[in-house]
Amino acid sequence: MAYRRTLRRDVGCTGIGLHTGRLTRLHLCPAPAEHGVRFRRVDVGVEIPASLENLAHLDHATTLQHQGVTVSTVEHLLAALRALGVDDVLIEIDGPEIPILDGSAAPFVILIHEAGLKPLPAVRQYLKVLEPVEVVRGGKSARLSPSDHFRVSYTIGFDHPLLRHQAIECRVAGDSFAEEIAPARTFGFLRDVELLRRAGLALGGSLDNAIVIGETGVLNNKLRFEDEFVRHKVLDAIGDLALLGHPVVGHLEAQRAGHALHAALAQKLILTPQAWTLVTHPQLPLAGGALAPTGALEPQTT
Repeated sequence: MAYRRTLRRDVGCTGIGLHTGRLTRLHLCPAPAEHGVRFRRVDVGVEIPASLENLAHLDHATTLQHQGVTVSTVEHLLAALRALGVDDVLIEIDGPEIPILDGSAAPFVILIHEAGLKPLPAVRQYLKVLEPVEVVRGGKSARLSPSDHFRVSYTIGFDHPLLRHQAIECRVAGDSFAEEIAPARTFGFLRDVELLRRAGLALGGSLDNAIVIGETGVLNNKLRFEDEFVRHKVLDAIGDLALLGHPVVGHLEAQRAGHALHAALAQKLILTPQAWTLVTHPQLPLAGGALAPTGALEPQTT
């Protein structure tokens, strides 16, 4: 049995939004038990709970909306909070988009480590998958099935020589999320940049906060991982599934998925009550019978 956790102190940062290009200030603040993860747009005075009910749209990023007010590109921060076991936190921001920083979740991991973690007087509940649930759209799919821990099997493929096929297997255990998944940056194709900007997207994108893939290779100096692209997809999936409100105990299998499919799978799971339950003892066995600590990923590349 584990207890819910919040931060020990406030921490913050400033940065531009990937899509809006606007400079915003972000603060992560301690919160009481059962508060959950909430965004507060301090510029307009509206709070937006991080939940599936407030999901607005998923056009190249995950956007939440409440009372007509939005906050976008929340997935990297949500992934870091979920992976490091932060259950209750108030996120104050003075604009419509979370700073992209370096395009990964690593800066948010650093912020959380700086703040420290504080246990709360409430037991954490886990969402345990009991029956398989799947969403298929064309050649893309996402599926959650029963497992004794949180596992991810993710495969991507694009019409580009660099990204014909990448796959990775991950499981919840230890502290490796910060080293193996969090540093993986968002990516895009040079051929799509002009089209995105005409649509009002990627206005803050640069080689400092995204991997840009040209016709013959990556325009940035070098990749952080040989398979950084699929690792970032895992990062996005963790952030999107965080909208379920509880750590997931199950096996996520995704084929060429993305934000829209992650969200559709989470919504289908919730609408299939016989496929899940809430438990306080997830029972994550390791070799030798020990239990794995909740909160990180050990990638096993395939």
